[in-house]
Amino acid sequence: MAAGAETRGWRGPSRRRVPRFLVQAPLDVTVLRSGIPDTVPGRSVNVCERGISAMLAGDLVPGEAVGIEVHLPLVTDPLRTRALVRYQDKLRCGLEFVGLSAEQRAAIRDWAKEAKAEAEIGVNPIAALAKPGADAGGTRRETSEGGAPRKPGKKRRGMWRAIFVGFLFLAAVAAAVSWWRWNRGWEELESGWKNSLAASAEKPQAQVAAEVMQKLLIHKVEPAYPAEARQANLQGIIALDIVVGRDGSVVNMRPLNGPQVLAKAATDALRWWKFQPYRVNGEPAVVETTVAVEFKK
Repeated sequence: MAAGAETRGWRGPSRRRVPRFLVQAPLDVTVLRSGIPDTVPGRSVNVCERGISAMLAGDLVPGEAVGIEVHLPLVTDPLRTRALVRYQDKLRCGLEFVGLSAEQRAAIRDWAKEAKAEAEIGVNPIAALAKPGADAGGTRRETSEGGAPRKPGKKRRGMWRAIFVGFLFLAAVAAAVSWWRWNRGWEELESGWKNSLAASAEKPQAQVAAEVMQKLLIHKVEPAYPAEARQANLQGIIALDIVVGRDGSVVNMRPLNGPQVLAKAATDALRWWKFQPYRVNGEPAVVETTVAVEFKK
């Protein structure tokens, strides 16, 4: 969460300096992975002028810089800003805003006032469990409706029942999120496969020099040197004609030389390469180019 947010396991006095407001709102977190933007969807837990806590359908690494887009209730335009990952605990993640403008801070305050959002002031997690009727030490005095002390056994049974119900609820949520992530990933893979088929059916609009496309390369996977080629002392450079789609992915390739075992290793690696889209008259285009992959011991 924010720089003053409590870290996992903290049991001392609260260090929060601004109130946090409970809110469940959809958000997207964008992080660069190997130079390629990766969007992780989720839902907020609370928000303040310094940061946001959220449940995400993916893992982040503390210290990563990310982009955030959150749609607060009753607000027309989404809040977009940069943030740093402060902690990651299972599905929950804390993010500290970076470079939030005065207008955006005011927008958060105005939203909280208009929505009458419930404030989470940031009290000690243990002290927060104390209810009216607790003594000066923070220990609650359990009584029955008639004022008589309640038996400890009933209290313990109720506490364990609540813990068990909470565990079942968290397990159900985790299972639902896992299924959703799997289904979303499958849909993305299927969509990418369909797009690749459509792009490969298009004729290239231009033949681009290898050195020009090399400058547009943003993600490269080195080929694995096949064990059988290494044992046979096969080395050399494999040249390939490739077709790059409008989105910069390699949609077709054809080896021009070399042993089949090396050519296959080269094509297996090239299918994961990614380029910035080549533009013709300002529009992304399907283009053809040549690349070379070297195998040597």
